[in-house]
Amino acid sequence: MHDSVLESHPSVCEKPQTRRGIERRLALLLSATELFLDKGYDAVSLDDIVNHAGGSKTSIYKYFGNKDGLFTAICDYRREMFFKDICLAFHPSQSSLRDYLIHTLIRFYTHIIQPEHIAFLRLVIEQTQCNATLSQYLYEKCAQDVQNTIAQALLISHQSGEIHCTSPDHSSLMYFGVLRDIEWRMIMGMPLPPNEKEVIDYINYCVDVFLRGHHKV
Repeated sequence: MHDSVLESHPSVCEKPQTRRGIERRLALLLSATELFLDKGYDAVSLDDIVNHAGGSKTSIYKYFGNKDGLFTAICDYRREMFFKDICLAFHPSQSSLRDYLIHTLIRFYTHIIQPEHIAFLRLVIEQTQCNATLSQYLYEKCAQDVQNTIAQALLISHQSGEIHCTSPDHSSLMYFGVLRDIEWRMIMGMPLPPNEKEVIDYINYCVDVFLRGHHKV
């Protein structure tokens, strides 16, 4: 990947204005994702994507700018789906903080053990090694957004007096460290804990310890 991500980012490209255009753009995203995961980013050409999805390269240039822009848009799309289904905002009227933190980690765990997620994460790691701009962009738009969502939940609970958390940003980093071992196991192809109950028990234990560390003294 050689082009600047900022130059190829879909926000500077044309947005589809019709349902057909939206469907065409999504089809290109999904087809490109499938091909990148199957063959690797460098082995896939724009012609390959067009042949797989249908249409023409004109649509890729119009909606994404180039191949780099298409890959960045794929990352953005997967981030949107992640926040829609997994990393939800905290609403104290609907859930206790403990339940929210536990269920978020369980959803996160269910997501990261999916073979497609691991394959895509490996692909992202590979691409960011040779593109510092992409690396910075994805960190700010993905990792930091996830951390900010948890930090906001902790801040709300701190302001309500439920917990003592003067640095929610730092605490959110500790919180996501709960699943770091499992995520690295998946990336490196190592076996997971033998059963899901063990993982759920581990998550409950870690959240309880995490919250005890935020009790008022």
